[in-house]
Amino acid sequence: MVFANKVDRGGARDASLLDELTDRLGVPCVPMSEVDDIGTTDARVRPRGSETPPGLTELLAEHSDTFLAAYLDDESALTPADHRAELVRQTRLGLVSPVYFGSARSGAGVADLTAGIREFLAGTAKPIPDDQLRARVFKIERGRANDKIAYVRVFSGELGARDHIRYHRPSPSGLLTDDAKVTAVRVFSHGHDTAEARAGAGQIAKVSGLKEIRVGDTIGAADQRAEVAYFQPPSLETVVRPVHNVDTPALFAGLRELAEQDPLITVRQDDETRQITVRLYGEVQKEVIRETLAAQRGLDIEFTGTQTVCVERPVGTGDSLWAMNDGRNPFFATLGLRVGPGAPGSSLTFGLDVELGDLPLSFHKGIAEATEAALLRGLYGWEVVDIAVTVTRTAYFSPISAAGDFRQVTPLALREALHLAGTEVLEPISRFELELPADTVNATLSKLVDRGGQVTESRIRGHRAELSGTLPTGQVHQFEQQLPRLSHGEGLPTTEISGYQPVPGPPPRRLASTPEPR
Repeated sequence: MVFANKVDRGGARDASLLDELTDRLGVPCVPMSEVDDIGTTDARVRPRGSETPPGLTELLAEHSDTFLAAYLDDESALTPADHRAELVRQTRLGLVSPVYFGSARSGAGVADLTAGIREFLAGTAKPIPDDQLRARVFKIERGRANDKIAYVRVFSGELGARDHIRYHRPSPSGLLTDDAKVTAVRVFSHGHDTAEARAGAGQIAKVSGLKEIRVGDTIGAADQRAEVAYFQPPSLETVVRPVHNVDTPALFAGLRELAEQDPLITVRQDDETRQITVRLYGEVQKEVIRETLAAQRGLDIEFTGTQTVCVERPVGTGDSLWAMNDGRNPFFATLGLRVGPGAPGSSLTFGLDVELGDLPLSFHKGIAEATEAALLRGLYGWEVVDIAVTVTRTAYFSPISAAGDFRQVTPLALREALHLAGTEVLEPISRFELELPADTVNATLSKLVDRGGQVTESRIRGHRAELSGTLPTGQVHQFEQQLPRLSHGEGLPTTEISGYQPVPGPPPRRLASTPEPR
């Protein structure tokens, strides 16, 4: 199905757009609505009534022998309902595409579109014949007492009040798992009303009591499709400040609440500077966050210093030893660490070159957890990846030493080892695919090269060209802003992060990070 948006903007088209869609998609496009005064602010969208659009009968007969036979036998006997039923059938087979016109900004045509989705698109995700609970969180809202309410789709098993559940969340380091207790469940009926009941397979429910739950989390069995990431991680990071400093706690709380509701928002507050940063996909997301916080919390905010999110990787090997009573170590813990390059894509490899029994297990756990936390900020402030960290020496003083001593000394030893090893900063690289008019290829190629892009494949098909290659992720947004002018408004880009490469020139430092290496 296609939604032709912005009918109230200058340049909007209907008949010629349908012809172009049919040509580009290779599937006949059938208009489901009509627009009066298209391309003006007075544009009005009207759903097609019961009349059959011109040419629809012949179009449907091309793909159905049964419909063709009925048409040839007695065309007048085919009712609008017959046409509608056949159009639904062929849409579900991908033989035709219904097109709805409208304006997302004003809401014109949106109700018709949502009604069409229910009618034309086949049902998805049928209940799984299994008694084991499998469910997914797709929306978060707050109740009157600011309590978190999760909207949950149940695929198998049951979910009810007072149930103890396990939920899972994908992360770069693997699947994170935690437990919680459900306090209330209200099941939806007929799309609007809810009633207290146990939610079964195929149902949607509002669930209370899951304080740390987030959109995208899965509940129950961990062997679900939910482990697949639906979106690339954001490639931009910007500092967010309240216009009035007194609003800083409220700003962080508001951003965390937005992050719970929207998996595309990632927020972080620096432990030392208390500066707040948000990871973003682009400029539009800034405006959405700004307007949402203003409307929901009355906050006036500003964004500064947008950067491409980079990573660091060790280039050599470094050893560090912090021993008790060595004059610089104030903690009752001796710790030696060695750092060096890890396998590409390995993130963190943590190992022991000491006997596990040399320390209490809680001390080893403290070292491992403190290492993970410290590597979120390398020598230039970026997360350190593809690194191997090995514990080379440990000692403690019983009964005074505690796990906290090892948690405190770990960042000191790790940072010293990193200084000795050195790190390089890598920027993300995006793979792009670009479709544009053939006569605009030369001008577009010139801009791609200027921004560090490389074209690896190209193909001309009639009046259209297809290009693919790589481009530094930090240049993608600027290039996409230039593309409409370069391609007469007909360029269609798609991009995805495909890896990292060393940053040419001086390594960029992360905003609000630690000073440059000494």
